[in-house]
Order: sequence, then C-alpha cells, then structure tokens
Amino acid sequence: MPQGIPVSQAIYIAIEVLIAVVSVLGNVLVIWAVTVNQALRDTTFCFIVSLAVADIAVGALVIPLAIIISFGLQTGFYSCLMVACTCLILTQSSILALLAIAVDRYLRVKIPTSYRSVVTARRAVIAIAGCWAVSLVVGLTPMLGWNNLSQLRNNEEPNSSTPELIITCQFENVISMEYMVYFNFFVWVLPPLVFMLVIYLEVFNLIQKQLNKKVSSSSKDPHKYYGKELKIAKSLALILLLFALSWLPLHTLNCITLFCPTCQTPMIITYIAIFLTHGNSAMNPIVYAFRIERFRNTFLYIWKKYFCCKSNRTINTQQTTIINLESKNIV
Repeated sequence: MPQGIPVSQAIYIAIEVLIAVVSVLGNVLVIWAVTVNQALRDTTFCFIVSLAVADIAVGALVIPLAIIISFGLQTGFYSCLMVACTCLILTQSSILALLAIAVDRYLRVKIPTSYRSVVTARRAVIAIAGCWAVSLVVGLTPMLGWNNLSQLRNNEEPNSSTPELIITCQFENVISMEYMVYFNFFVWVLPPLVFMLVIYLEVFNLIQKQLNKKVSSSSKDPHKYYGKELKIAKSLALILLLFALSWLPLHTLNCITLFCPTCQTPMIITYIAIFLTHGNSAMNPIVYAFRIERFRNTFLYIWKKYFCCKSNRTINTQQTTIINLESKNIV
C-alpha cells in the first residue's frame, strides 16, 4: 500500500475489497444454481436473479468506483458525476429488487391458488425491466442539473478559463445533499422501506390465519407445516431487518449533513454506514438463497461436482435427484 495512504483509508479499502469479493462470488453462485437446477427456474427466481445481478454490479462496479473516489482524484466535474450516478443507479436497482421480491412473497401468501396465473414469466420480466428503468431515472437525475456544479462554479477562481471544472472527485462534492435527502431518501428509499414493513406485517397476519385454519382442519403433519411457515416468517423478518440496518444509517448521516451543516460526523461512522450499504449485497445470497432448501442443496451439488477434490465424479445420487426435482413450491 502506498505510503501516502492513511491507515484508516487502507483499512477501508481492504474491507471494501472483501465485501466486493464476497458479494460477487455469492451472487454468481446464486445465478449458477438457477442455471443448474431446473426446479429453480420459476418466476419467483426471476426476481432473485435480478437482485443477484444488481448485487454483482455493486461488488464489481460500485465498490471499486467508491474506492477510486476515496482517493480524491482530480477529474472533470461531469466525469466524477457520472461515476457517482453509476453508484446511485446500481444501489437503487438493488433496493427496488428487494421491494419486488417482497411484493412477490406477499402474492404467494395472499393468492396461493392463482399465483402462477397472475405472476407469469412475462409479467415478471416486465416488472424487472421497470425496476431497472426507474433506477436509471433516479440515478441519472443529478446529470440533468440537480447537482453541485453551480455551487462549485461560484467558488471557482474568477479568472479561471477552463472549459470544464476540475475538482477533487468525491461523492459529496458533486452530488447535492438536497437530492440525496429530499429525492433519493424521502422518495426512493424510505417509502419502499415503509411499504415493505406494511407488506411483511400483512404476510405475518395471513400466515397466522393459515396456521389457525390448518390447526382446525386436522392436518396429517402439522409439525412439518409449522416448520415451513415459521421458516418463511423468520426469513421475511430477517429481510426487513437487514434492509433497514443497511440503508438507514447512511441516509441518516446525509440528513444530518443537510440539516446540521456545522455538525461533525466522525469518519469511522461514515465508513461503517458505507460498509453496511455495500454489505447488504453480500448478505442477500445468504438471506434469499441459503434459507431456501433447494438452493442449499444445489450449492452442495455444485461444490461436490466442480470444486470438491476427487469427488466430482462420485456425486451422491440423492443430490443428483434433487437437481432434477420438478416441484415448484418455494419456501
């Protein structure tokens, strides 16, 4: 590491690289599992694959760009702004993918019998395309003028004649805090979070009603049913908790920066907030994949076939059978 890099920044870069590697590898494994296992090729997993793609982009593009920005390179204003907007687009697509999965989960519980006729592959693709289109609009809004260019121009040397403003490329130098708080947070982060909370509360309510109905109908295997529904409930609670813990701290800091300009935020707090937002992309494969049994079994199959030493030709017959399951039930 170069001598000019402070220890705190070196630690920041190391942690970001670790998060990026885990995020990319974990989400590539998710897509690989869907490709390998025909039983995972369901409309629900279209949303999971879209989320995995967004999270791969966070690990492969957003985090490296964030590391580059942290060096404070001297660049043209719009070049730096485009880098910052790329980060906004990809992180926003991840948020909207989480919201799409929440809605999909709700529909599976609300209309289990007609779910497959309502949530078709075509509609799922349209929803995914819509999420990415909205992410582009939200992320590129600063390029349309809602940025800090005029403010930086006012602070520029009066006799400067450069056609393009050269600045130290940092996120807060080019992105307006008014945009981040009033538009990004209050419109495109906080409402999805509240909406997800409402959705999950309703899902818990519907699950409880189903459990009560199941008890009264003398199920043949109530313990298995309870275990399945409890797993769903815990997964939904974990999804909501991780989303809130990952995104609220950074946006809270943005609010402090906007509404209290004289307040000083310790750099370590800022680093932790950034790690949480990026780390959410690394956690998603665990939440959405490892808690789904067929994903877990497919991961084991991939490990044994492609990575486990001297065992790629002796895969357990039971694991091979799991890959060819035709059941479409998703837990």
